Amino acid sequence: MRVLITAAGSYGDVAPYTGLGRRLREAGFHVALAAPEQFADLVQGAGLEFRGIAADPGGGHAGSGGMMRRAAAFVRELGHGMAGLAASGGADVLLLSTTTAPLGWHLAEALGVPALGVYLQPVAPTAGFPPVVAAGRSLGPWGNRAAGSLALRVVDRMHAEAARELRGTLGLPPVAQRAVRKRVDRAGWTVLHGFGSALLPRPDDWRAGLEVVGNWWPHCPEDARLPAELADFLDAGPPPVFIGFGSMAAGEGERLGDIAVRALREAGLRGVLQAGAAGLHATGDDVLAVGEVPHQLLFARTAAVVHHGGAGTTAAALRAGVPAVPVPVTADQPFWAGRVAALGAATGPLPFKELSAPALARALREAVEEPQHRARAAAVARRMAAEDGSGHVVREVERLLSR
Repeated sequence: MRVLITAAGSYGDVAPYTGLGRRLREAGFHVALAAPEQFADLVQGAGLEFRGIAADPGGGHAGSGGMMRRAAAFVRELGHGMAGLAASGGADVLLLSTTTAPLGWHLAEALGVPALGVYLQPVAPTAGFPPVVAAGRSLGPWGNRAAGSLALRVVDRMHAEAARELRGTLGLPPVAQRAVRKRVDRAGWTVLHGFGSALLPRPDDWRAGLEVVGNWWPHCPEDARLPAELADFLDAGPPPVFIGFGSMAAGEGERLGDIAVRALREAGLRGVLQAGAAGLHATGDDVLAVGEVPHQLLFARTAAVVHHGGAGTTAAALRAGVPAVPVPVTADQPFWAGRVAALGAATGPLPFKELSAPALARALREAVEEPQHRARAAAVARRMAAEDGSGHVVREVERLLSR
């Protein structure tokens, strides 16, 4: 049976699905993962079939106007990519990520196959918290739900034109995007959320079919090893601090590298700086710049993790049981930064726009010297280890295909 996973966005929006796809493959399914072209090697390295989607979300941290323009362009490209998938080899079931679901519903309808939501972010309205992209404080039960509903209407408007064009290309009758969402919800469409219940418990007011099942992790081969230079650096002294901003802050590597090194030295700590989109770099005996390395192998050997608050990196730091210093930039990052800080497994969020060497040094000292942060991170790690998010997905796929 053929499973087609669709995921689009940055590295953190795609990488977790390589582990999920691998688990499905081990359960006996033929698995294809459709994603932007730059992730072909990542997908194929996990032993999965790759299908390309020409959709680039961009990076950096532009203002709200720039973000909206980028998002609109991304959705248009994604619509063309989803149309291409209809003729790319077919599938018996579709697995749709948070970013691909609004257009993936139309693809599933055209192919006549069941679909399953496999989300990395919670988007269903709830009284428990405001929309994850709002980056604001709770508005109270009524306000949170109202803001959540408004956020979905904005998403539907953003997808309306692409959905109309996609339905025409797929030979489907015209239906408003908002109507499709309502139809999906009324049918009790199942969405499995790939984050830990310790980080964000399932809201009590969610409808049936919306479940929090635990993380699925990026595929890491059993024989994977850290680069020799990094392994030697780790062995040569006390655990360093990891500092990386993922796909954020493109082109700001020199400035961020300078801030990082000055903060590390002020706090008396060694550091591993991950280049990422920023091109973060530094020199010195007490710091090492690296490229992409498996968080699963590195984070457990660090004193703390400084990250941008993306869902994947937030979860990886918790999984390793190490304290974090979240430096959120945009989108859902302030939400996750607030969640991990509320758990006591991180310092208070240090917004990217307020980042400076003195502020980062203070946060680093707190993260490393306050034992409660590490204790709370370790406690969350134990709870996360007891969850099998990928297993839940496998069982749900088997249920869908046995109907």
